[in-house]
Amino acid sequence: MEKEIESPIFDETQPHQIHAPSFKGTGIRMQPPFVNTHGVVIGDSQYNSPNSPLNEWSDETDPSVMAGDEWVHPTNDIGWNTAENRALLEEKRSELAPFTHPDKDVGYGAD
Repeated sequence: MEKEIESPIFDETQPHQIHAPSFKGTGIRMQPPFVNTHGVVIGDSQYNSPNSPLNEWSDETDPSVMAGDEWVHPTNDIGWNTAENRALLEEKRSELAPFTHPDKDVGYGAD
């Protein structure tokens, strides 16, 4: 029986994170949390799976045990909060902006 994981996604964003980006209008679909091969829930924003090495961390723990793609969530990752990745989302969104004109600067003088 597969365990149901509560998703932190609401309207293509994660409102529980203060600086969470919105994926709405970017063409990128937010992905639900998943369980990796070690039985650890990735992407639920709780970071408290019973099997997580974070719950048994010590001086002897090799950090490489948490390396690799299976430890990174494609849309619920702190990396999306960086300026560079937020700019990537804005570029994808700007193509779909409702008030753009290729030959008119509708923002001119607005600032």
